[in-house]
Amino acid sequence: MDQAAQTMLDNLQKNTGKSLEEWVKMVRVKKFTKHREIMDFLKKEHGFTHGFANLVAHKARNSDADSQAADDLIANQYKGKEHFLSLYRELVQSISAFGEDITIAPKNSYVSLRRKKQFVMLIPATKTRFEIGLNLKNVESDELLKEITKKNAMCSHQIELKPEDKLSGAMVNWLKKAYDQAG
Repeated sequence: MDQAAQTMLDNLQKNTGKSLEEWVKMVRVKKFTKHREIMDFLKKEHGFTHGFANLVAHKARNSDADSQAADDLIANQYKGKEHFLSLYRELVQSISAFGEDITIAPKNSYVSLRRKKQFVMLIPATKTRFEIGLNLKNVESDELLKEITKKNAMCSHQIELKPEDKLSGAMVNWLKKAYDQAG
């Protein structure tokens, strides 16, 4: 388990007085069938923040990355979108060259890349669209990089790619900037 996940678990216990296992047991007794039901219950009935509610919901449903093998998560993300796999691999290789302090964490629908905090998300969004989410501060949009204006977005900016698009020097520069800002 990485340090960020361990800190979150420690804070859950400290803030609520109950361990993750106790919360998971409580949620499973309720027999919720949807992630959103668990989130709403924990937020409304127990005053959870979004992050803690999401953590408990994923653990209760065994839908978190730790409950599944990384290779399986990647394979599932790219089912029907196999044409984006080479782009994904090229992105990971390029980003990994920035430093040895990068954690690559596959989730159910995207891959998170972190240093002290998440700086990039790689998302095979649809069969025709691949998204690179970036966390950047004090950066304006350009023809490649678009600002995300949605509230509660996990990234501040994104780059959208089509199947025929290739990794460019400009993309690598934005990725490096996000990496540098996350340190």
